[in-house]
Amino acid sequence: MPTIYASPEQFMRDRSEYARKGISRGRSVVVTTFSGGVLFVAENHSPTLHKVSEIYDRIGFAAVGRYNEFENLRTAGIRLADVRGFSYDRRDVTGRWLANAYAQTVGSIFSEHQKPFEVELCVAEVSAAGAPGWAGTASAGVTTGADQLYRISYDGSIVDERRFVVMGGATEPVIAALTESFTPGWDAGTALAAAVSALGTAGEGAPRTLQPNQLEVAVLDRTLQGRTFRRIQGAALAALLSAESSAPVGTDAATAEGAESATDGPATSADGVGPDRAGAS
Repeated sequence: MPTIYASPEQFMRDRSEYARKGISRGRSVVVTTFSGGVLFVAENHSPTLHKVSEIYDRIGFAAVGRYNEFENLRTAGIRLADVRGFSYDRRDVTGRWLANAYAQTVGSIFSEHQKPFEVELCVAEVSAAGAPGWAGTASAGVTTGADQLYRISYDGSIVDERRFVVMGGATEPVIAALTESFTPGWDAGTALAAAVSALGTAGEGAPRTLQPNQLEVAVLDRTLQGRTFRRIQGAALAALLSAESSAPVGTDAATAEGAESATDGPATSADGVGPDRAGAS
């Protein structure tokens, strides 16, 4: 048998192309800052296989690509964060630290394994009101770089985003739509409407109008103490998407109550973490 030689550069190009094709076949996810924290909006037709989840008190996770691969990464991140928080201090668990850990893991898999992970991740951390880099009052909640958004690519590269992150599917029209509509300090209702509209600019039959049952929406709510992750679904999501509702999450009592009733409660699982952390999703 003749010996076939391929340069390391060719190997890396082939792996990159393979991973990019796998990620582009998925549906897009948008993560953006807003006045009350961080908003996650994913086009997801499954009610149980989540693309968005909680990692730790003020840290959220979003992913696109092959589900079993990013689910393994999500679970590993939860365990790593819990061990660090228990061994040292809960304040030592930060979005930057977790994003670096993910980047090292995904980068090692890309360079050392024959098959790279077909995933793209976003790690988001919401800052508390009054934290360094935060400007405004608790009611206004306008941020100036306090919230952190990290995008981790299939090859382990990591980018610190300041406004929003778009992953998966055809990202170009979604990014263009969000770039045009993004306003620093916008409320949750405006941000959600812009994200849903941007997601509708891509995909088959675009432009499309996405319905609540086609969306997975969650927030990291700056006004909450302890665990800040809340899912928005059912009646609360429909109210935010409707033309009549423009109240931001976390500041309007009725909306906050609806969001609380639509999410998992604070009870912990057998692993000692909340249901949105270690539970299969």
